Amino acid sequence: MRFTVRAHPRAARARVALTADDTLEVWVTAPAVEGRANAAILTLLAERLGLRTREVVLVRGERARQKLVELPLDTAAVRQALERAAP
Repeated sequence: MRFTVRAHPRAARARVALTADDTLEVWVTAPAVEGRANAAILTLLAERLGLRTREVVLVRGERARQKLVELPLDTAAVRQALERAAP
């Protein structure tokens, strides 16, 4: 399933949230330079959702704050995984 991702590079700490409109808000500490923030976003999503990094695919938005990612999960599974991963 494809999800819209709203990226927040250079954040104080890394975190992921699913909004009411099913957008993934992703905060990463990496800067948006030379693809570092994109790599951090994909890695963080994989970690928090219990997936392999290769299962999280950036479809569109390599240089944009709003991105589109493909995940092998539906919205309910993403919400459940994020609730389990929450500290």
